[in-house]
Amino acid sequence: MKGKFDSLLYSVIGVIAVLIIVMAINVFAGFFKFRTDLTENKLYTLSNGTKKILNKLDTDVVVRFYFSKDNASVPVPLRTYAQEVQDLLAEYQQYSHGKVKVIKLDPKPDSDAEDSANLDGIEGQAVDLTDKIYLGIAVSCLDAKTTIPYLSPERETLLEYDLSRAISSVANPKKAVIGVMSALPVTGREANPMMMQQRQQSSPPWIFLTELKENYVVRDVPLTTDKIDDDISVLVVVHPQGIAEDAQFAIDQFLLRGGKMVALLDPYSFVEAQTAGPYGGAPSYNSTLSKLLPAWGIDFSVKTMIADPTFATQVQRQNDVQSDPTILSITSEGINKGDALSAAVNDLLMPFAGAFTGKPADDLKEDILIKSSKQAGLVDVSLIEAGPDVIRKQLKSANMAYPIAIRLTGRFKTAFQDGKPAGKSSAKPSPSPAPSATPSASPGSREGYLKEAKSEGVVILVGDSDFAYDSIAGRAQQVMTQTVFVPSNGNLNFIQSCVEQLAGDSDLIGIRSRASGNRPFVVVNKMEAAAQQKYQSKIDELEDNLNQTRQNLAALQTSKQSDQKTLLSPEQQAEIKKFQENEATTNKELKVLRKNLRQEIDSLQTTVKWVDIAGMPVIVTLIGLTLAVVKRRSRAAR
Repeated sequence: MKGKFDSLLYSVIGVIAVLIIVMAINVFAGFFKFRTDLTENKLYTLSNGTKKILNKLDTDVVVRFYFSKDNASVPVPLRTYAQEVQDLLAEYQQYSHGKVKVIKLDPKPDSDAEDSANLDGIEGQAVDLTDKIYLGIAVSCLDAKTTIPYLSPERETLLEYDLSRAISSVANPKKAVIGVMSALPVTGREANPMMMQQRQQSSPPWIFLTELKENYVVRDVPLTTDKIDDDISVLVVVHPQGIAEDAQFAIDQFLLRGGKMVALLDPYSFVEAQTAGPYGGAPSYNSTLSKLLPAWGIDFSVKTMIADPTFATQVQRQNDVQSDPTILSITSEGINKGDALSAAVNDLLMPFAGAFTGKPADDLKEDILIKSSKQAGLVDVSLIEAGPDVIRKQLKSANMAYPIAIRLTGRFKTAFQDGKPAGKSSAKPSPSPAPSATPSASPGSREGYLKEAKSEGVVILVGDSDFAYDSIAGRAQQVMTQTVFVPSNGNLNFIQSCVEQLAGDSDLIGIRSRASGNRPFVVVNKMEAAAQQKYQSKIDELEDNLNQTRQNLAALQTSKQSDQKTLLSPEQQAEIKKFQENEATTNKELKVLRKNLRQEIDSLQTTVKWVDIAGMPVIVTLIGLTLAVVKRRSRAAR
């Protein structure tokens, strides 16, 4: 009896001890925050860029977080997201060692918190005629203040970037100046009577500039300028079609002064083609810097574009979905992950991109940021209208990866050895005598122009301008009363990172979201490309034979003698019958080949799908069975 009592006593004591230990662990754990991020792209881990921004703080930054936590109308997903924002702000506060001070406010109707929200510009989202939901922040440091009126869950992947950008903007209130030069309405345009007659409408600024305006001063620079202002830190050139030679000279001098530039060129800008209107537009929608690139040792052909089966994009055309190799869905395979600028970019969508070739001039270093796969080739731009099938037939792979975006760094040399080009109004220069030792004395030049760089400059060249356009980079989405822009790929990330790196605020580059909704099937694309290559040569041969047969048949039917009105000679009839039989046979062989090609592609896709679906359960089952067999054998051995 005593033994049973002792056993029961020990059991009770053991349970109480375990309970005390668990409670102690919970109490101690409450003093610490442990956070493990198991997502593929580390979406919820405080990035190094954020840590650098917080480490540079020498003045307190106050973050007023407004959320209607006691409002019963707040939906559960929004309440969950608000908690996520609070958790992230707590990490900011903890890592900054108190430099970031978070104040939580609940803007109830007719309360001081609601008055504070209105003063800070926080916008309540109307639920009904009287009820509003608040979820926003105001960040202030000394006299500087910035506001995010509504923290939309749709921008969840950009949450850390938005918060860090807000803190950086108030901690460093002096904004760098970004110059924008473009033949497109990148900075927006107002409607005028002439545009209305041409059925053109006003347009807002492109979203990447709207985002950049949060941290920088954005200024228009005309394509006809002859001088880049000295206070411009970075020049952004977007599709400079028809750029004047004076403007290229201005860019030349800007770079020799140590300036920095991002230039988006294009062999075919479908954005311009769409926005030109029925009465406007150019005969070809391409752009380049024809005077500057050769001086840098770089070639960019506006007559050819990259076609890449590996990075082909599935495009809906009428009632059919086609794989278009000229609309590139570039994955991490084509992105330089070793470079700080592109390391945070996982994918890009680039339609009708061109390639940069050549060897950089002396004193210039080239870094390839974006490139095609080795299955890519160059095809004529005129084939865009012909469609993907014709392009695939014309595609000849050069077994090399074409650079699509490059960075040139170093001391640039002038592309204008004779100084500033003569204007249109200038008189035609007379034949020059013996060469002069001072280039500034030649016709059309001006005194004081630079021939060699004072300091190192940087140029980022991208072979596509359309990728920065809103509808390519993402989509605008209505959330309650707010319109938010939701990125669908890494395009917005990449163009902003280019500007931010050159503007000197490089800490923001690594913060932006590394997640994306665009996840192309690279393995499947490679398999499809290999299958296509396997059958394409035979299909091309049969199609050529079929076309030749039809031409011969047409020639026979039109070669009747003048007295033959409806009858053909026996020889002609025999030839026609022969060609018709040949045509039928060729058509049958083509159908069989195309059917086999479709079946092989479908089989590849099905195989990959089942491997993805059943692979993990099969592996887990095999591991379980193996462990069971090992355990049974070990027991039997005992």
